[in-house]
This record gives sequence, structure tokens and C-alpha cells, in this order.
Amino acid sequence: MKVAVIGGGSWGLALSSVLSNNKHQVLVYDVNPKIVEKINKLHISYQLDEDIPKDIVATNNLSEAINFSDTILFVVPTKVLRVALKDVIQILQAPKLFINAAKGIEPETFLRVSEIFEEMVPKKYLKGFVALSGPSHAEEVIRNMTTAVTCASEDEKNALFAQKLFHNNDYFRVYSSTDLKGAELGGALKNIFALASGLIAGKGLGDNARAALITRGLVEMQKFYENYGADTLSLFGLTGIGDLVVTCTSPHSRNYQAGFKIGHGKDLKETLNSMTMVVEGIRTCEAAYKYAIYHDLDLPIIKAIYYVLFNDMDPEIALKSLFERSKKKEI
Repeated sequence: MKVAVIGGGSWGLALSSVLSNNKHQVLVYDVNPKIVEKINKLHISYQLDEDIPKDIVATNNLSEAINFSDTILFVVPTKVLRVALKDVIQILQAPKLFINAAKGIEPETFLRVSEIFEEMVPKKYLKGFVALSGPSHAEEVIRNMTTAVTCASEDEKNALFAQKLFHNNDYFRVYSSTDLKGAELGGALKNIFALASGLIAGKGLGDNARAALITRGLVEMQKFYENYGADTLSLFGLTGIGDLVVTCTSPHSRNYQAGFKIGHGKDLKETLNSMTMVVEGIRTCEAAYKYAIYHDLDLPIIKAIYYVLFNDMDPEIALKSLFERSKKKEI
């Protein structure tokens, strides 16, 4: 099949490699001419400096990419999603199936990516929406290392279609799900706890602290799911605990890296200026904190991380505030 990929960053090219290895034709669009040139001439990922299949082609002509296929893989940060979608909408002439592989929530509206698509894309052009999520670092996927993810859609046919598109018998196993809310929430919320995990490492705390963070973070995610109307069973799948564990334990995670730098004394501005890729967890933390306040949810870890990021609270004071909470039963 033909697949157009919007976004030639590390994750976009890692997934493009999976598609190419599955014998699909891939056309990557990116606004950056250096990325396009590196793909077409050197067959290398611009950010990771990893080889990619030579039959992957890139363009900076958005019309060419949109008209290339009825299946469009979106891999752009949520911060620029509306800008990218606005440009795409002006070109659309036929219904498209959109598959999104970026993870985040819009702070101002708390809309999930699928809801932004529903809001912006005219119904006649929105053939369907699928979220691809799970524990998957681009650094490993692009090297064909063993990975398992989930394709989720409210329309099971679309989830199964995306599953078949990406599934690879050698290294990239894909499951299907109809819990789109859970898949999108898990992929976004886990980044907050990845920030916290990096911060813990930056402060020199140990594995015990990280294990406690992951466990209690899962509890906060469950509260979120229940209030939001997502299926809490998804928490025990790849888009829930799977993604939570990998981002909280791996230096590949840009959110972990950002938290580590803050733990070492950098402020938020310094941290963001030093990062080469978007840190989605910071925007998601802002959104989740506001959502929790509005819905009166008790989410102490999310609240503590928000105060560290946006109120300049000393991380040690934030940690102390968590330990000083009233004692309670675990379950």
C-alpha cells in the first residue's frame, strides 16, 4: 500500500522504516529541507543518524504527500498540530484515514488528538482516526529491535486495518483496541511521570523511589481514566503500564531527560532550550493539573510536578510535600 507520513522526525522515520520493511510505499513530508535532503540523498534519519530503507522518499511539497495516499500517518508534536492540520485541510479533496503516532494533550482545551482532528477536519474528509501508541522508543524501532504497540480506534475496522499495516512478524508486533480514549490518555499522561522519574534520577534517588513513582503514578492514571470515561483495563496494557514503565526507566525518553536536567538544577526555560526534541510531558502536565483542579481529583504527584515546572518549587520541597500527606490505606 501507499502511506503518506507527515513529519520526518525520529519517530516518523522509525515508523516509516517499519512500513517500508512491510513492503509498503512511503512518502515522508517535512517542512525542513535539510531533513528532506538527508532522507533522499543519504537515506539517514536527521535526528538519530541511523540508516533508513533506501526506498523511503521525502518531499517538502505538502500537496504531493496528501495526494499520495488515502492513509496518512501524522507524527507531529501536539504543539504544532493545529498549524499542520490547517495546512492539510486546505489541500484535502478526498476522505483520508488518519493515523496519529504523537502523544499529548492540548493544555488550553484538554482535547485529545483525535478530538482536535474531529474539530478541525470536515466530516466528509475524515474517513477515520487511529491512535498508534505503546512502549516504543524511536531509537530502538529504527534498528528493528523487538517492540509491541497498540492501534486503537473507536471503529474496530480501522484499528484492524492499521494493525495489519504496521504488524511485522520479525520485530514489530501490533495489537488492536477500541478504547481510543484509554490509548490516547495513557500515551499522554505517562510523560508526566517520566519527567518525575528523570527528576528522581537527577536528584540521586534510587530504584526504590522510581518503583514507588511508577506504582503510585498508575493509581493517579486510574483516577483520571475513571473520571474521563476511559476503560481502566487499558491501564494494564501496552498503552498504559507498558508505556509508563519504558518512559520512566529509559534515558531514551526525552521527558526523562528533561526531568533529569531539572533534577540537576536547571530551570524549565534552560531545560527546554537544551532539548533537541519536543518534551510533550510539560504541556500534558499543565493540562492534567488544570483538569484535576476543575474536576476536584486528588492527583498529588501530578500536582507536585506542576509546581516544580510552573511555580519554580524546589524538587526537594515537592518530594517532602508528598511524604507529609496524611497516612492512608494503599488500596
